[in-house]
Amino acid sequence: MSTAPLASGSTTTPTIDAVRVDGVGKIFPARKGAGVTALEAVDLTIAPGEFVSLIGPSGCGKSTLLRLIADLDVPTTGSIQVFGKTARQARIDQAYGIAFQQAGLLPWRSVRANIELPLELHRVGKADRAARSTELLALVGLTDFADKYPDQLSGGMQQRVAIARSLAESPGLLLMDEPFGALDEMTRERMQTELVRICAETGAAVVFVTHSIPEAVFLSNRVVVMSPRPGRIRDVIPVDLGRGAARAEGLREADSFFEAVVAVRESLHGESTATAATPSARGVDIR
Repeated sequence: MSTAPLASGSTTTPTIDAVRVDGVGKIFPARKGAGVTALEAVDLTIAPGEFVSLIGPSGCGKSTLLRLIADLDVPTTGSIQVFGKTARQARIDQAYGIAFQQAGLLPWRSVRANIELPLELHRVGKADRAARSTELLALVGLTDFADKYPDQLSGGMQQRVAIARSLAESPGLLLMDEPFGALDEMTRERMQTELVRICAETGAAVVFVTHSIPEAVFLSNRVVVMSPRPGRIRDVIPVDLGRGAARAEGLREADSFFEAVVAVRESLHGESTATAATPSARGVDIR
């Protein structure tokens, strides 16, 4: 099995949606009485290379929707396609990479060996594995730590290893469930900046679950705001703040950033998004 060049992203025809969710609902059965309706009538499309964040109150079904896209669970109603394939086939074909809040690294494997694990499981040759892990170590800035072990790394570094591992098979899609949620604020901001750079370099589409409004705005092309359970899409807010290095440099201090944060916040709380933010909004706790 060979791996694609790092910058190629998905080899799928660009006109095919990275993710297409049609009328998806999810009911978790209960031993007695009616089941719990986690999601209801969810429709969403995500383009190749697009970064979309899911945000909403706890229990609204954000992580459930991510798990359905990843084929870690199946919808009760509706359908999901990933690059034109069923979610199950996309999982079999390794069409996506996935990262969770906990890095989930194997403590007995070095950084390089953790990154190479998906390739090893799919019987990629040793030389190809080494070449790919070297490429990814450089991408996430951990070349000097290739032979270290997870307990020798900071939390942010461990998450960088997890991201590198999720990119090992050059997926066209990354599924990320609060990957920075356990990090301190300074490390979290650095990781957000790194993720913007990595996504620009790889061209992967991203579905990103977060509870942080500023994080969603900083990272995303669009922010999907979900309602309380049963989770529905309340609003989809475009975020036009540039991409790559241009987006990261000084963005958090820009008026346009605060305007977008206020728009998401108002939608999340069921308020009108018509009112523009003013510089005074900068002092407000908006998480």
